[in-house]
Amino acid sequence: MRAKSISARMLLHAANLMVIFFILLPLAAVFIGSIQSEKALQADTRRVLPLEFTLDNFMVILSKGQQKGHIFEQITYLPDNIKNFYAACANSAIIAVSVTFLTLLFGSFSAYTISRQRYKWMLFLLQANIVARFVPAIVLMIPLYVVMRSLGQLNSLQGVIFAETGFLLPYAILILAPYFDTIPTELEEAARIDGCTRFTAFVRIVLPLATPALAACGVIVFIISWHELLIPLILNARPDFMTLPVVIASLVGDVHVFFNLMMAICLLALAPTVILVALLQKYIVEGLAAGAVKG
Repeated sequence: MRAKSISARMLLHAANLMVIFFILLPLAAVFIGSIQSEKALQADTRRVLPLEFTLDNFMVILSKGQQKGHIFEQITYLPDNIKNFYAACANSAIIAVSVTFLTLLFGSFSAYTISRQRYKWMLFLLQANIVARFVPAIVLMIPLYVVMRSLGQLNSLQGVIFAETGFLLPYAILILAPYFDTIPTELEEAARIDGCTRFTAFVRIVLPLATPALAACGVIVFIISWHELLIPLILNARPDFMTLPVVIASLVGDVHVFFNLMMAICLLALAPTVILVALLQKYIVEGLAAGAVKG
């Protein structure tokens, strides 16, 4: 039995290492490509480690194209969207924070209602909404564009925020509702005996106890909204409202593709989400595990 336990544990560790390698391999390729010139990248595509290292790609992006460095000094054309890097970062941050806040706000209310009021029609609507999310998002872009145009929300951050909140709200409810089920109703009843209303008991008792689930849900929603490409690309055509994923996609032109700049921007765009996950890792694991196991 002990030999079987050791072998099973070794197989589990091997599987975990394979998954980690599968996830980190593209990131390693992006990092290696971002610290070398395009000429060196295309000179030998089979080479794993570059012949030279340079930070000019990051310098060009962070200086908005004003400082080209030695690898771009002979290049006469750089994409104009490089100049919008800081504006795109601000737009992505505004959209991600707003979508996260609104999704947690409405998602917590809806999940709490579903958890405490087990109406059949409510569960049916939740299941129907979840099934509807299996429809490819590209199919919904034309109706979404028409609706936002009729509401006057094209080329605005508000339109993107409303659209992404609507798409992510069912997932938030799906994460939060099982966790609310694990919170004893006796705590709320005791608070209501002491004079609290249902809303006050929800705010003072339920929400503090649901902090791990809210943190896990918030991080997931933030990551998805931060890296969302399709909705900002469809709804916003003006450079002033571009997000980071749209800027990255714009580096793919009809004649030339700026691979090294794309890889450098990808690393810069990944930094906020990696830091957020590292800071809230404990709450994310606790919230997802409790909602999955106890729910």
